[in-house]
Amino acid sequence: MIVTLTFIAYLALMLWIGVVAYRRTQDLSDYILGGRNLGPIPSALSAGASDMSGWLLLGLPGYAMAAGYEVFWLAGGLLVGTWLNWLLVAQRLRVYSKEADDALTLPAFFEKRFEDGNHSLRVISAIFVLLFFLFYTSSGLVAGGKLFETVFGFDYTLAVIIGAVAVISYTLFGGFLAVSWTDVVQGLLMAAALIIVPLVAMNQVGGMGETWAAMEAKNPELLNMFTGTDGNALSLIAVLSLLGWGLGYFGQPHILARFKGIASQNDVPTARRIAVIWSGLSMLGACLVGFAAIGYLNNPLGDEEKVFMVLVDALFHPVVAGILLAAILAAIMSTADSQLLVSSSALAEDFYKALFRKDASQRELVMVGRIAVIGIALVALTFALDPDSKVLELVSYAWAGFGAAFGPALILSLYWKRMNKAGALAGIIVGGVTVVVWKQLSGGWFDLYEIIPGMILATVAIIIATLLTPAPKRSVTEKFEQVEALLEDSSNAVTANA
Repeated sequence: MIVTLTFIAYLALMLWIGVVAYRRTQDLSDYILGGRNLGPIPSALSAGASDMSGWLLLGLPGYAMAAGYEVFWLAGGLLVGTWLNWLLVAQRLRVYSKEADDALTLPAFFEKRFEDGNHSLRVISAIFVLLFFLFYTSSGLVAGGKLFETVFGFDYTLAVIIGAVAVISYTLFGGFLAVSWTDVVQGLLMAAALIIVPLVAMNQVGGMGETWAAMEAKNPELLNMFTGTDGNALSLIAVLSLLGWGLGYFGQPHILARFKGIASQNDVPTARRIAVIWSGLSMLGACLVGFAAIGYLNNPLGDEEKVFMVLVDALFHPVVAGILLAAILAAIMSTADSQLLVSSSALAEDFYKALFRKDASQRELVMVGRIAVIGIALVALTFALDPDSKVLELVSYAWAGFGAAFGPALILSLYWKRMNKAGALAGIIVGGVTVVVWKQLSGGWFDLYEIIPGMILATVAIIIATLLTPAPKRSVTEKFEQVEALLEDSSNAVTANA
């Protein structure tokens, strides 16, 4: 009963934030990017919270419990990817998206960056956004289903529906502001939970030394990051696949939206430091949850992705447990809301306005975006109703899809003046299709995580297509030069103030 009341109070707080944000949402720019007025702290925490999702408290602890130190390859790749994304992309994308006729979405940025008059770049990009976000959003609903099923004993189907209704409600009303403001609360709650739970669990076992001893007693290979649990050395394919997760950051629309929404490019260095520290602490805590569970739990779990919930229920008073379990709901909601928002933006801005209603009013576009939230969530719900779904598996597919389809195209478009529309189109199509096809293959190098071949082939496709076709129009290269000048002026101003 106490845990239930805690959850109700948490949901009420999130919905209240959504109502406040609703009153401040006047046009599509507000709805999609919050009017580009986020400070460095909410930008950093919102990017982190929307990035990590339910897999941080379910998938990653479960993987750490099953694989031991092998998890550090995955966590390390993600941490480096976070840092590089803020370092290489954030500032340039903030400036370029504003200069490219205030492009609100990633597909719109590609269209305006290359002055694509027939909207092919925009529409094809939006198709991949919708395709991969269906899987990504489904992963959040699966996590929500596992949470309500484990904590309250609900039927899985009912549990998934309850979680979907909660996410839809405040995304529907508040848009980007509601998503970003709630992400600050949720990001702090997630980090706190991932620090508290493993420390308490390891203390119950007898300390860090006893935890490590318990891991060694169960399987010494858990303490070796260069071997699998069977004692065999990790293959090059396995290591590259785990590290390759870090490559995905460059193409995630819901994370890139935070870069475009930050108030000033000069806030990026501060936001980068906050984001990297938050991500490092959170992932370390998630790994330690899995390690502590090995020593604390005597009986194996049927589903290792429930390990965080099981530990919380066993270790804490119902009041504290309710708050800590709300961190899982926070993680799920913080990403699912962002994914729904970006997907609805793709439908409203990149399909509806670009193809059907070029003169649509801002009020009309916001309404279309809100209707799209409901439609997309219902489709994702059908994917999530399978109780055997694994959060990490769904996330890995969507993560690879976005990383390969958009990562190379975005990075090269921000740094290579010669790149043209043909190159961007080739990279997006080749990257996205490679992930879909590679996922269906197995054996030998086909066991490599699909994001790596996807990004390699996409990069090659961009370079070849660009060099085999005419250079971009003068107006395109002039815009690139203007952005370079703005970035240089900004860098000089920061240096002078320092």
